[in-house]
Amino acid sequence: MRPQLSTGNDKAPGSIQSPPRHNITRTRSGSTESAGSISSLGRDRGLSMSSSQNKSLLHLRGTQKKLVLGMVGLPARGKTYISKKVSRYLTWTGYNCQVFNIGSYRRKLFGADKSNEFFDPDNLQGVEQRKQCAIAALEDMIKYFASGGHAAVYDGTNSTSSRRQMIMEYLEREGEHLGMKIEVVWIESICNDPEIIEANVRETKLTSPDYIGASASTAEADFMQRIRQYEKAYETLPAEADYPFVKIVDVGRQVITNQIYGYLMGKITHYLMNLRPNKCPIYITRHGESMHNLRGLIGGDSDLSPNGRAYGQALADFIHSEQFHEDDVDELTVWTSTLRRTIETASYLNIPTVQWRALIEIQVGICEDMTYADIEERYPAEWAARKRDKLRYRYPQGESYMDVVQRVEPVIFELERMQAPVLLIVHRAVARCLLSYFADYDQHDIPHLEVPLHTLLKLEPKAYGCDIKTHKLDIPSVEDEGPHVQTSS
Repeated sequence: MRPQLSTGNDKAPGSIQSPPRHNITRTRSGSTESAGSISSLGRDRGLSMSSSQNKSLLHLRGTQKKLVLGMVGLPARGKTYISKKVSRYLTWTGYNCQVFNIGSYRRKLFGADKSNEFFDPDNLQGVEQRKQCAIAALEDMIKYFASGGHAAVYDGTNSTSSRRQMIMEYLEREGEHLGMKIEVVWIESICNDPEIIEANVRETKLTSPDYIGASASTAEADFMQRIRQYEKAYETLPAEADYPFVKIVDVGRQVITNQIYGYLMGKITHYLMNLRPNKCPIYITRHGESMHNLRGLIGGDSDLSPNGRAYGQALADFIHSEQFHEDDVDELTVWTSTLRRTIETASYLNIPTVQWRALIEIQVGICEDMTYADIEERYPAEWAARKRDKLRYRYPQGESYMDVVQRVEPVIFELERMQAPVLLIVHRAVARCLLSYFADYDQHDIPHLEVPLHTLLKLEPKAYGCDIKTHKLDIPSVEDEGPHVQTSS
């Protein structure tokens, strides 16, 4: 859904940053959502993979089809960052997904105190032990699939064609034994920018369990040497390969795809294209208290109450008191829904806003402008169904929480590529969906997350997650009267 620009009375219209110009290389007449024909160059380096194997990954749930996203890349190229992000995204959209990090298996099986010599390709003992770690992760992955997992991210360097061939042969063999069809798509992260590599080493590697007790200078020197050990044998995914892959070059400057078919892999590829490391805060708040909130009515497009207007001013005062010192950060961007109560709340900021239709409250259909007591009395079967499964319950002629998740996906994609602070003034169901993504909550927790009125959440992205600070602004609301008071969903 395309956002709309606010054209408020005496405010300058907001502007939307154009998406970055991704340099997408389509190999063999392929595209990010559909790829070309089978290569006449034949199988590459013994890797056997059907060109049509990932055409029907839409229906992973309730089937014996499984998806493995195998990471490829030298150390400090953001593979674990990508792994965690993709796993979180798939889980948030309804797939059971888990990351299997080979480094964690190495520490468990052989200890964390391994110097860079352990990773030398000429160190035969180290090569064999690292292979054992790779197989141990694969064994657990198969058990995970057997217990109901839909997708897995295999997080490691997987830096040689022989290692990748071993992985694919293992998954094909074990999958056939258990009656599963396991599809493998490789994701390679390539980065040749020394500043990005050094920043990644400092931010994530120096605090790794591998370097507990070591000085920063010692840890950095050893890890940079570890990278050089891997470089001795590293083999990139070849352009003529007859299997699906996505290559991400220099943090999204270029995206190269090969044999990427179908809805699910198209979505994953689109998601990967928008991933950017972001250190700028994301603020999420509900609109100020509305007249519908005061009356206990759900849905609608009501105006703010007097306390809701007071919250708008308090929010503006708080935001303007925040200090943004990040390098190369543009001015704060404010996003609202297209409903009056969010637009009015934002008006006190005197900052250009972007209105998203995707950010409107959950649609309640025939229950519009009713209280929950009205629904229970007039539609007892609907009331009972909602209590049984609030996540998937869909209001007649309305939406479910899972529908809202799907609706706000474009917003998530935009937030992942933003390099500036963003304030989202939204509604409770939408705030719950956004918060569950960034905080990596279990999907079933989404309808029950606490997002009170007149409260601002500040999300500060970190390497593998985010810190959340809650600011309760000192403006009363109807929800302060106690848990018996129910406001719109």
